[in-house]
Amino acid sequence: MTDQDMSAPQDYLEYQIAYWDHFRRAQPFDNTSDVGMVPLSGKGTVYSFTTVTAPAAPFELYAPYPLALIQLDEGPMVTAQLTDLDEPPAIGLRVEMVIRKLRTDGKRGIIIYGPKFRPELESHDVHD
Repeated sequence: MTDQDMSAPQDYLEYQIAYWDHFRRAQPFDNTSDVGMVPLSGKGTVYSFTTVTAPAAPFELYAPYPLALIQLDEGPMVTAQLTDLDEPPAIGLRVEMVIRKLRTDGKRGIIIYGPKFRPELESHDVHD
């Protein structure tokens, strides 16, 4: 491997650290002991939505696609793509998180998976 080949992963790592560092600095707490992990059910309600017609370059292939602001049942709001829709999205639609393909990355075609939200499936009670 050349020095240039070896520096590419290091450059990418430094890019990722810098990217996430701005989120860390933006957090509203003075003391990090005030922050904790909270389990989330992955279920919520569509608070607002739009259709993305002019996305960033890595997502152009998938346009147009619905993007929603989702109020999770535990309180936080998240932004995520909606998937598996049989009809147009609506404010108040109950949704649940699923893992789906986000994009194909790089020359080798690595598939990147991540969270999206679909309409909540009806639960069936298996105890009769």
